[in-house]
Amino acid sequence: MNTMNAALTRETESKIGRPKDIVEPMEWNRSETLALAAPACTRCHGVGIIRTRRSSEPCHCVLRSIFRACYARFRHCVTKEKFMSKASLEATAFGHHRREVWGRKDEEYIADFALVSRRYLEEAEYRIFKFHFLLGADWRLCCRRLKMDRGNFFHMVYNIQQKLGRVFRELQPFGLYPLDEYFQGTTRVDPVLLRSNHSPIPIRSCTPLPVVPPLERAA
Repeated sequence: MNTMNAALTRETESKIGRPKDIVEPMEWNRSETLALAAPACTRCHGVGIIRTRRSSEPCHCVLRSIFRACYARFRHCVTKEKFMSKASLEATAFGHHRREVWGRKDEEYIADFALVSRRYLEEAEYRIFKFHFLLGADWRLCCRRLKMDRGNFFHMVYNIQQKLGRVFRELQPFGLYPLDEYFQGTTRVDPVLLRSNHSPIPIRSCTPLPVVPPLERAA
């Protein structure tokens, strides 16, 4: 019975697109999903959070919004003129180690978007992803090429958006979303690691000197 429950849990997690190398799932809250949720969504009613007995899960409209934001930035990085791309200096810090590295953020984001999608999608899903999102084919050409009907095609597209939206947000140690953290070089450091690697600076105890007011000389 336990084996069957474990198999069903793994199957459910694979359907919702949880990344395989993430040990602790992310805790979604309303402050993060409210701006991404669709106001007319009948599943979350515009809140973006689905309450369960054990935890809170993001709505599908939130995951699709994350994917669309990442995909729009991917298209912008691909189609922009190459002379506009530049190398930027990024400071990385981990514990008491700190260093600065040069990188090209646009090219790195293009590679991360394509490689992460290839890693987490199944073979059938990646074929649709490659034709529709990477090569830019419309649904008619994709259905004719992949020999699918329109309903199954859009059903697969929605599942791909939901799966990759969760992956782009929960990917560790550096996710593809939020975009400002990726492109502005914001590095998150675990405060537990900071406390373990840094010893407190001792404060020297000094004896206060008495205050002696100036005295006037007697005539």
